[in-house]
Amino acid sequence: MISTLIADFQIIFERDPAARNWLEVIFCYPGLQILLFHRVAHWLYQHKVPFIPRLISHLGRFFTGIEIHPGAQIGRGVFIDHGMGVVIGETAIVGDYCLIYQGVTLGGTGKESGKRHPTLGENVVIGGGAKVLGNITIGNNVRIGAGSVVLRDVPSDCTVVGIPGRIVYRSGVRVDPLGHGNLPDSEATIIRTLLDRIEQLEQQVQELNDKQSGVELRTRAALEETHALSAARYCYVKDKEIQEFFNGAGI
Repeated sequence: MISTLIADFQIIFERDPAARNWLEVIFCYPGLQILLFHRVAHWLYQHKVPFIPRLISHLGRFFTGIEIHPGAQIGRGVFIDHGMGVVIGETAIVGDYCLIYQGVTLGGTGKESGKRHPTLGENVVIGGGAKVLGNITIGNNVRIGAGSVVLRDVPSDCTVVGIPGRIVYRSGVRVDPLGHGNLPDSEATIIRTLLDRIEQLEQQVQELNDKQSGVELRTRAALEETHALSAARYCYVKDKEIQEFFNGAGI
């Protein structure tokens, strides 16, 4: 437990530029304080001690605004930044070196028994206000955008945004844990694609109207065929993008 607490302490200096000295971190960082409460409560919970683990968890919630059930498994080097409103359920598993921002919920979806909360891999970043719900698995090096609601499994090395959460980016590179603010806007991309499609169709209609009078049938047919082939190629690519968006791009 001591080595885990040391890792929890050291990761703050690596990931928070506002952390200036050890005294400030110990007394002014609720994310570290709640982990101290939780490590003790979880040890007692594993040893079947009644009541006391929940009381410690409740006291930790009172002092920090962060609620972690004593049954949750929290890895080493986890950083809960600010943390107000974070809720982590009883059967949740949080891998090593995850970064969790304020308002995050790792919760269930009902009153089912057994494993009912998410499992996070290593180096997962969850933006402020995001909800990860149910017995799902989030792979290593995943970034979840602020305000997203994730209800299905997410493979490793992906970025997820939206409601419901959709995979909008895949890579084989470990993510920068502090780069969670630079996430693509999938809704804006699809809207831009649809607008481009409308503009292209309007242009084709205008060209056909302009050339309809005085154009020989053969020339007009050739022109229409060229436009049709071009439009078909364009539509195939864009339709694929739109369909991936509607399908959740793999989620």
